Amino acid sequence: MKRRHFVLGPLAAACALGLGWTLLPPRRRLVGSRPLPAVAGQRAFNGWLRIGSDDRITVVVARSEMGQGVHTGLAMVLADELDADWSRVQVEPAPVDAIYNNIATVVDALPFHPDDAGTLRRGLEWVTAKAAREFGLMMTGGSSSLKDLWLPMREAGASARAMLVAAAAARWGVAPAEIGVKAGVLSHASGKSARMGELAEAAARLPIPPRPRLKTPAEFSLIGRAVPRIEAASKTDGSARFGIDVREPGMVYASVQMCPTLGGRVARFDAAAASGRPGVLKLLALPPQQAGASGGVAVIAERPWQALAAARDVAVQWEHGAVATLSSAALMDSFATALDRDESFTYFSRGDVDAALAGAAHTLKAEYRAPYLAHLALEPINCTVLVKDGAATVWASTQVPDIARAVAARALGLDESKVEMRVQLIGGGFGRRLDTDFVAQAALIAQALPGRPVQLIWSREQDTTHDFYRPGAVARLAAGLDAQGRLVAWSHQSASQAIVPQAMARYAAGVAGLPQLAQGQLALGRATRGLGYLPGMGMDKTAAEGSFDQPYEFAAARVGHTLVEAALPVGFWRSVGHSHQAFFKESFLDEVAHAAGQDPVALRAGLLGKHPRHLRVLQRAAELAGWGKPLQPAADGAPVARGVALHQSFGSVVAEVVEASLAGDRSIRVHRVVAVIDCGTPVNPGLIRQQLESAVVFGLSAALFGETTIVAGRVQESNFHDQPVLRLAACPEIVTDIIASDAHPEGVGEPGVPPLAPALANALFALTGQRLRSLPLRLF
Repeated sequence: MKRRHFVLGPLAAACALGLGWTLLPPRRRLVGSRPLPAVAGQRAFNGWLRIGSDDRITVVVARSEMGQGVHTGLAMVLADELDADWSRVQVEPAPVDAIYNNIATVVDALPFHPDDAGTLRRGLEWVTAKAAREFGLMMTGGSSSLKDLWLPMREAGASARAMLVAAAAARWGVAPAEIGVKAGVLSHASGKSARMGELAEAAARLPIPPRPRLKTPAEFSLIGRAVPRIEAASKTDGSARFGIDVREPGMVYASVQMCPTLGGRVARFDAAAASGRPGVLKLLALPPQQAGASGGVAVIAERPWQALAAARDVAVQWEHGAVATLSSAALMDSFATALDRDESFTYFSRGDVDAALAGAAHTLKAEYRAPYLAHLALEPINCTVLVKDGAATVWASTQVPDIARAVAARALGLDESKVEMRVQLIGGGFGRRLDTDFVAQAALIAQALPGRPVQLIWSREQDTTHDFYRPGAVARLAAGLDAQGRLVAWSHQSASQAIVPQAMARYAAGVAGLPQLAQGQLALGRATRGLGYLPGMGMDKTAAEGSFDQPYEFAAARVGHTLVEAALPVGFWRSVGHSHQAFFKESFLDEVAHAAGQDPVALRAGLLGKHPRHLRVLQRAAELAGWGKPLQPAADGAPVARGVALHQSFGSVVAEVVEASLAGDRSIRVHRVVAVIDCGTPVNPGLIRQQLESAVVFGLSAALFGETTIVAGRVQESNFHDQPVLRLAACPEIVTDIIASDAHPEGVGEPGVPPLAPALANALFALTGQRLRSLPLRLF
């Protein structure tokens, strides 16, 4: 019995007993705890939809739009089942309510191998879904939006359609089955017809059908089409409002000088130079926030540049705190030391790996490293808060509106019902806005100037140096080959900081003001280190994901991970653990292929006999890339080589082939990337291709340049001059393809990131014979 089964079995039983079976089914999510806010001329049909007398279809979207197209994709799903006129569809952010909780992300956090299909998995997933339905987070993350809301949005549209049909049937005295619906118009063979808006008033009074009929894939009219983004026009003409675009009457602006050491606090400060500056209204010291923000001194001024300049003029003496003793180099070495101790939790085991390695004709061993990484989103961190008459309004670009509201309420000493949350478009999230440190800061600052909206804006330098970083990681891999070059043993051991315990501790402390709960979580994590994953209590599947949950059919394999406790703030980063584990796994698999004298695509194909879905993706990528065919030299005559990687993450399978060469100074040039995905039903192929292209550019930036260096608790990089991202001129040609499927939709926003770095590293090995085992990739 695997150790995770030993732990998860009793956990499932305890959860089932504790929760009972009285909660709503985990995926029945049509109606919230309270009706949608009333809007003149519109009638709510459920928690996801209003129809106006003017035929406007308002889809309530419970996920934050941060460039991934979620507003469009989710609205398409509902509108298709409704048979709405797409040109009349608009969206609005959902209010905070449990029906909008993200169930899929919580369920996906369970540490099961994709091939696990037993009663234990089904039972624990069901119990976890029930718990998440009631007590989870209203989160946008984990490439889960369509996966999580596919059924609720379809049911919302289908039930409203049935109600409209029933209303029309009653009005016309005909059978509901005789009524057709197309593009927002209901019609009957007698010639009678009505628009949805004409029927909305009567239809909304009818009971919601408990089990509406859903369309078959053959009946879809919108799903599967590359429908333009619903917010495309507003983003083009500049009318779209991101958090930083918020403008309210009487607004003032705030800037903060934060402790340069992560987690530090103000000892004392001299405001004389700053307080006399033009436009300055107020200065105040900010303690370190339990939501994760470092301490600092805030300045409120009439204009943003006045606040920024004045904040820089404040003379501050700092207490630097525990993180001042940390450096990224020492932390990376501590991960290697942890691997020496062999204290890892085994997530996957098959066969006798030690015996297989001992009996192998040839063995390979390698150590890989991946650095800490900042998020580097384009929109700077910002938040606007108005405190007035015992209540507050918060405008924020956030991935967790429920947590953000609770954090603001806690900071202001208000009940959550007194805080209105207005979620804005996000100019890049990548996991950074799953944290709410900036919301807590903005709330405290605005409290000092009640009656006027205060917009807090961080500088680019503050964003880079006060992030919650993707943890660095170290991995040691070993493989055994028999005399015929067949892979007979695989060992993959890695070590890093954990994200989930830190994130949950920040949530608990920021929302409830319970630092003791945060410490208890970490203590429980230490006590249960050998037991496996306990959600939010110390162990962290996200650190190991991408290593143990892959499809390769090794005869003997062991995959484990060791968590190293450290105070450096870490958080979720686009593709999370997959971002480094894919680099370790797919690079080393390429090493094995070359050592065995096998083609890298053929070796992978030979390990996928029981996984035809993955094999199709791999073969399609190889076909589009012309794998095995000679490549033409680059324009300057430099040779070009290919590398391949295959990876499953967030339910989707992606294969990427990278074509690269070297410039005269041995800098790396990427000419073309082929990316193929199987993500289940492709709701909007245009959005999927955009996300694959985005992932390639994001992944290349990290693979070529990404590294956050910490010395004495201070981040050394500060802006794009010393933490660059890929420039447009260096972007390669990107060829994308989507495998047709009618399976449940899976993730799209992140799965294109993990295969990029190993595919590039493998191309560079084919080009130079030099194996690069550390990120970022450098040949000089």
